[in-house]
Amino acid sequence: MMRTLKFLLRSHLTRSKAVQQVGGFTMIELLIAMILAFLVITPLMGFMINIMNTDRQEQAKANSEQEIQAALDYIARDLQQAIYIYDQTGINALSQTTDNGPQIPNGTDRVPVLVFWKRELASKVIPITSDNNDKNDTFVYSLVAYYLLKDSNTTWSKAARIVRWQIKDGVPATTGGVACPGYSGTYISDDNCPSEGFALFKLDGVGSIEEKMNGWKRLSGYEDASGDDIAVGYANSIVLVDFIDQTKTDDALNPAPPVACSPISLPATATFNTRDTAKMTGFYACIDRVNTTAQVFIRGNALARIENDPNKLKYSDSKRTYFPNASVRVQGRGYLYTK
Repeated sequence: MMRTLKFLLRSHLTRSKAVQQVGGFTMIELLIAMILAFLVITPLMGFMINIMNTDRQEQAKANSEQEIQAALDYIARDLQQAIYIYDQTGINALSQTTDNGPQIPNGTDRVPVLVFWKRELASKVIPITSDNNDKNDTFVYSLVAYYLLKDSNTTWSKAARIVRWQIKDGVPATTGGVACPGYSGTYISDDNCPSEGFALFKLDGVGSIEEKMNGWKRLSGYEDASGDDIAVGYANSIVLVDFIDQTKTDDALNPAPPVACSPISLPATATFNTRDTAKMTGFYACIDRVNTTAQVFIRGNALARIENDPNKLKYSDSKRTYFPNASVRVQGRGYLYTK
């Protein structure tokens, strides 16, 4: 019996060794397998990385196109309410520093492109019953300015951006009401006070509409939260859209495309614009002041979404697909007249 068990055990061990020897891999076989895997996987990895980069680039282009169109739609709706649009002469008059300071914000990092007065709806502000449950709508006048801005603020991209600034009138009260700092009379509520520095244009007296509108003066004596003069700081302004092309037209190697219409509304900014945003055509407008019409052009910069090197963000013909552009022509629905 013992001999039989020993024989069976010996036979099983022999067969196990034989199976292990037949089913194993040699070092040469493993090395060949690794080389083959490397040759197959490496091109696949490169292909996948290329697909991911292409998708990232196309997504950047698509985002720029959508944001530019959304910004143009917003500006177009704004301009439809315009009653007067300033041309280059008018923007110069409001931008230059006088004894009262500049009438609209200026600075070394921005240039005003589109400036206009509009008449906008103030919804449900005038009470018509004693319990104030029913209220009527009214209209107020606003001064709006759109800027092309380029600075080193790390909150935003390394390209330029478009900023919107606005000040508007308040809603006066016929009886009662609240007093608003800097203004005589009373207004419906604190929320319906005039914007700080607002003053309505004056059309009485001798002179053309252009002369009277160019001579508009803001209400002096106001400061923003930082203590800066209201017309110099960022008060009442918001960023409309980022990633706007900042390439200059006088760049020797990669100049920005020229303007597509005339006259352009960019003001003479030699006295305050040290960043040369007036030489950028990423955002500009052509104004027909007489007919209250503006044609607005915007060119985005999708490269700024995927590149960190500022030197690689400039426009060039070979990269023009990264610089989507769009334009819109709008005529204001309002009008002014003077005797």
